[in-house]
This record gives sequence, structure tokens and C-alpha cells, in this order.
Amino acid sequence: MKAIYLDNNATTRVDPAVVEAMLPFFTEHFGNASSAHSFGAEVGTAVKAARQQLQQLLGAAHDHEIIYTSGGTESDNAAILSALEAAPDRREIVTSKVEHPAILSLCEHLEKTGRAKVHFIGVDKVGQLDIEAYRAALSEKVAIVSLMWANNETGTIFPIEGLAELAKEHGALFHTDAVQAAGKTPISLKDSAIDMLSLSGHKLHGPKGIGALYVKKGVRFKPLIRGGHQERARRGGTENVPAIIGLGKAAELALGHIADEQGRVRELRDRLEKAVLQRVPNCIVNGDRHDRLPNTSNIAFEYVESEAILLHLDRNGVAASSGSACTSGSMEPSHVLKAMEIPEAALHGAVRFSFSRDNVAEDVDRVIEALPGIVEKLREMSPFWADAEKKINDSKTVFA
Repeated sequence: MKAIYLDNNATTRVDPAVVEAMLPFFTEHFGNASSAHSFGAEVGTAVKAARQQLQQLLGAAHDHEIIYTSGGTESDNAAILSALEAAPDRREIVTSKVEHPAILSLCEHLEKTGRAKVHFIGVDKVGQLDIEAYRAALSEKVAIVSLMWANNETGTIFPIEGLAELAKEHGALFHTDAVQAAGKTPISLKDSAIDMLSLSGHKLHGPKGIGALYVKKGVRFKPLIRGGHQERARRGGTENVPAIIGLGKAAELALGHIADEQGRVRELRDRLEKAVLQRVPNCIVNGDRHDRLPNTSNIAFEYVESEAILLHLDRNGVAASSGSACTSGSMEPSHVLKAMEIPEAALHGAVRFSFSRDNVAEDVDRVIEALPGIVEKLREMSPFWADAEKKINDSKTVFA
């Protein structure tokens, strides 16, 4: 039985073309990119070409606005800590309650240690930011606003460009975690008010352990990792050249596949949701149905545990998740869904299906075939479902 992978928001398969591009830089082109001799020069040229590939994906004005990092978490941390250091008279941060742990954990730490005051802005029932609360939090005391472009659990897309413009009215820097958005939705930073943007290679069919931080030309930046003069002295350490080449190739391929993400991949997601809503009672699709990543579907099943659903799906050869891989194993319900005030009966039953360009219609068919029976079987074992079903039937009798 073919294994079906629908957990692409956690990580993606490295594209074979990416692997092929990387391989020569382990053996043939092994020079240090910072070295002045020919071995280093040829590698330095390749690194610059990869930077330009990433520049094109992001629609950035200059390739030197791209700083290579170890991944999204480092990029997020570097952006926030740099902003605080660059503007010591501003000690406040604005973020949201539904950010990735890479942002929330740092902000909570900064607040706990007294290094910054943090405004955690709430969201509505579809995961969209409370704009009035956001406006109220902005002031001349804010060093940086950090808001994700698209939510990793629900796919809900924030109106990032407009939010950035509001931040600029108060002189605050604006950073966005675009780890999930990059390669799935068009991005053009050249004329935007966005100052910094994070992305990660393994979310767009590139290798793990490599990411990037976009820093707009003219923005003051203080390095998180200090050392040599790599990355124009903005991130010390010998360049991870094979991974950088891989990220560049992945960015080039992603740019060419955005239309496929917006079209065919979206159709796969919508087909799955339509079938599940028709065949499984008492389930809801979480997130903004209009402003959402084309590949992401978060469906909550009432009166059943998501971990049990995922276990049975895995036995049927289908890999999905209950949310962020960075919180996998936690018994606590999703902080994203809690912020959205998802009903208690559904809070523990959310399953995220995240597609990629590798998926096909047959993958959806497998889920549609297996999922209704799995949920029905699990509900039969749940005393909570028995009580809920009785109430539902009683209400039908009253209105008959």
C-alpha cells in the first residue's frame, strides 16, 4: 500500500533536483566561500547565485538583503533581538497569540526576564487578527511588530502588507514569519513596508538546517551570532554551502510551482474538505475559508481525540498531524485553536492535512475512504459522543 504523506507543513520531501544541485558541493566544489583562492571563489560565486534565486522568490530589491541562517527559529530570534538592541529606547513588542513557538517562546522569555513588554494580540473565530487591538497596542514604545504571514496550523493568512504599514506609522520595525507562506503564495517585498522576513528551507522542498532572514536595505541590524565576516558580518560562521545551494534551487523550483499550489493543490484540499464535511457529522473546518494557504486544511472532529484519529490514519498508510511539529507530544490543546475559541467538544479533535505539489487525487481518495469509518468507530467508544448524539436526536424530534 502506497504511503500517503499529508504533513507538509511539518516538513517536505527534498526535491531530487535540489539534492542533485547540492551533491557537487560536498566533494568537487569544497572550498571555503570566504577564501580568496580559486577554490573559494567558485564556491562564493555559487553562493551568490543561490542568494539571487532566493531574492527572486521573495521579490526583494537586492540579493544582499538575504542573510543565511540555520532555519526559521534562528531567523525569528535574530529579527526580534536585533530590533531590541538597535532601538534601546523602545522596549515593547507586538505579536499575536497564534504565532509559532519560535516567536512565542522568545517573547514570553523576554517578558519574564523584564527585557521587554509584549502585547499578545488575539484573533477572531477564523483566526484573523483583532485589528482594533493591534492598533491600540502600537505606539512610539514599540521596537518591533512580529506577525506570521500564514498560520502553520490553520493556514489563515494575515493581511501582512497592511499590518506592516500601520506599524511604520509609529516608527516600529515590522517582521513576518513567512515560513509557511514562502513558495505557496506570491511574495513581493520590493515595495512593501516589511523590514524583515523569515523562511526555512525544509518547508519548500529544500534541506533541513538552512533558512534565511530578509533584512531590508537601510534597516539597522545587530547580529545574533557573532564571529567572522560572513554574511557581511551579520551572521558569523562558515557558510553551510551545500545547504545554501539547495535552498537556492528549492526557491527557484518553488517560484515555478506557485501557480500549481494556487490551482491544483488548492483543488485537492477543497475536495478533501467537501467530502469529509458531507460524510462525517459534527466536524468543522478551522481557519479563514477565504484567506488561507492553498495547501492547508485543519478539520476538528467533535467528541474524539485527534491522536487516536492520527494513529488509525497511520495504520491506513496516511500521515497527517494535529498541528505544529514543534509541539508534538504535548497533551495540551493547540494554542492556536484555543485563541480562536474553538468549542471544547472539538478542541482536542483537530487534524491538520497539509498538501504539497507531490500529492495527487488518489491521495485524497485514500483519506476519504478511511477517515469516516475511523471517526465513527472512535465515537462509538466515546461516552461523550453517546450523550451528544442523544441530544442531537432529541433536538431533531422537537423540531420535526
